[in-house]
Amino acid sequence: MSSTSIKIDYTKKELPDLITKLGYGLFALGLVIAVIAYFTDHTRAAYNNLIVLMFLTSIGLGALFMIGIEYLMGAVWSVPFRRVMEVLAAVLIVLPIVAIPVYLNMHDMYHWTHSDVVATDKILKSKAPYLNMEFFTIRIAVFFLLWIAFYFMITSNSRKQDKSGDQSLTTRNIRLSAIFMPVFAITLTFASIDWLMSLEPHWFSTMYGVYYFSGTILAAIAAGTFIIIKMDENGYFAKGINKDHYYALGALLFAFINFWAYIAFSQYMLYWYANLPEETFWFIDRWEGSWVYASIFLMIVHFVVPYFGLLSQPSKSNPKVLKFMALWILFAHIVDLFWLVMPTYSKDGVPFGWMELGFPILAVGLVITVFATLYKKMNMMPVGDPKLKRGINFRL
Repeated sequence: MSSTSIKIDYTKKELPDLITKLGYGLFALGLVIAVIAYFTDHTRAAYNNLIVLMFLTSIGLGALFMIGIEYLMGAVWSVPFRRVMEVLAAVLIVLPIVAIPVYLNMHDMYHWTHSDVVATDKILKSKAPYLNMEFFTIRIAVFFLLWIAFYFMITSNSRKQDKSGDQSLTTRNIRLSAIFMPVFAITLTFASIDWLMSLEPHWFSTMYGVYYFSGTILAAIAAGTFIIIKMDENGYFAKGINKDHYYALGALLFAFINFWAYIAFSQYMLYWYANLPEETFWFIDRWEGSWVYASIFLMIVHFVVPYFGLLSQPSKSNPKVLKFMALWILFAHIVDLFWLVMPTYSKDGVPFGWMELGFPILAVGLVITVFATLYKKMNMMPVGDPKLKRGINFRL
């Protein structure tokens, strides 16, 4: 498929069957491991399931955020790659299915779901108007509906533009993105509080939503960066993509690496400085036993390595470095979510085994399967977008 309204050298190239088979294979393997895990230890499996749920939420919702930012800011350089983010955002469609097993095991995971415990706990009783299953269910259902609705509205306009070249569709998406941004901020914040922070209902952090936001955007950019560079290297985009485009991706990765570290350190510093027992216990749990090694590992994996890996200007435009660092950052995000979730399950030490390996395999297989399925149904460049030509010719 090539554009008639915009003269660019683009012809859609089919994906190798190996990609589709890889996606199905990893998904099937991960699903089998997940099923066995639930029969073996359903509580531990549910905690791992939660990590995968929040990882996929990061990929899907973070990608939709990047699409919205492009429309609102009138960005040009990212237009040739926007379809990659649109496909990654499609992960939002499967989130309700991934969430079902976690929801069914909430009684074993969340302290506040026990009415007898809440009745005798002053703190939990004060939070009961918010932390109760009825209101939780309504919130999560509304979040999923909003995310999926905005995904379909924004991406459908983008695909219609391929055939019509109608510039008013861009205007519609700008307006939709303006509405989506506050919805994104509110729903992402409360979703992170509901699924993650409420695992320890006696603890709270006003920075928790921002912390999850920083990791979410970083993970979405990393996933997009890896796919974009691989596709460009194999001729799936129009000719003209250059190292300036790569540098923009590398600079974004570097910026959000620093932003994540800033938020993580600021949150820790405020609690350390106040030194209140009702606030510090959450960090103490992650600084005792084998968890201290996990905490140090997180700092190295999520900040030190990617920071120095992308520090120099040449590294930000080097495709080999960017591909490696993108995969590294995705791995670091999984480690980060593991660090947030698993101390609630095992305060005595870091649980690590075949379950902890199996669920990420399921997530990767799911993302590849969604990508390969949608790839067949659309152009991988928005050939009707009036900014596409300028996007391809982008130079710093």
